[in-house]
Amino acid sequence: MKQLEAFPRIPLAILPTPIYRLESISRRYGRNIYIKRDDMTGIALGGNKVRKLEFLLADAKAKGADVVLTAGGPQSNHAMLTAACAGKLGMKSILVLKKRGELAGGNLILDQIYHADVRFVDTDIYDDVYTEMERIMAELRSEGHVPYFIPVGGSVPLGCLGYVGCAREIAEQCQEMGIRFDSIVSATGSGGTYAGLTYGAKLFLPGIRSVGIGICDDPFADIALELMDGIRDLMDAEVSGEREDIHIEFEIGPGYAKPSPEGCAAVRRLARGEGILVDPVYTGKALAGFFRLLEEGYFEGDGDLLFVHTGGAGALFAVDLLPED
Repeated sequence: MKQLEAFPRIPLAILPTPIYRLESISRRYGRNIYIKRDDMTGIALGGNKVRKLEFLLADAKAKGADVVLTAGGPQSNHAMLTAACAGKLGMKSILVLKKRGELAGGNLILDQIYHADVRFVDTDIYDDVYTEMERIMAELRSEGHVPYFIPVGGSVPLGCLGYVGCAREIAEQCQEMGIRFDSIVSATGSGGTYAGLTYGAKLFLPGIRSVGIGICDDPFADIALELMDGIRDLMDAEVSGEREDIHIEFEIGPGYAKPSPEGCAAVRRLARGEGILVDPVYTGKALAGFFRLLEEGYFEGDGDLLFVHTGGAGALFAVDLLPED
């Protein structure tokens, strides 16, 4: 099996990110609940995408790219972090985002600060966005540029290696801290982080359940399995992802990128009890799903639990929280 060190990687993140016990939340639920602060990866406002971009932008550099293109929604944390990381490496970024005239502020302000070329496509369908990206890349090539395409969320097997590495990091931290998690919970919006964590858990955290909280209705079980197959092939590993490894629950609310009462309540609970900020439409919804599963007894019989904070708090400054009940 190839080790992660065999793959080109540009160190962008400040690692390891901390793990610590959520004191207020643990008291509320009468058990040990920890958080992995991947919102503290050190670029912009932090977030999980930096781990993926370490591998993807190393590949872009190796291929001589001078322009990086990616896609997302108007408040995409992935798009914003791509612009930040690409700029750090001297590459131009073009962000092709769904819909126009929605959700001003937040990450769109950061996109401007990072001098990203932001272009909107008035659609809900990523195939339309990718068609526009192909057109832009053809235009760039005709001008002598070398573009590099990163799909939404950086969710390709190479990007997923970032979260295989995160699972290894968690295993090392568990050994240092003298703890063992029975379940690791993460937000799932494009599938790459979840697939990397789940495959990494098989390699470095055997017996631990990886639970994804889907914040849209994509077929994440199929997506994760396909990505895990790609990771296995990249790493030339004997370990395969199996259907029984996949544990996906959903917390969609009124729709993708739309705040829900439960997500907004979770934002407030974590902020007021722990001083930690999450956004209301991605990590906040995943947190709400985690709280709901706790209350439903989903983790009954488990010991310590870990929630992975994947970032995105910039959207707090673009999305109005729903009023409290």
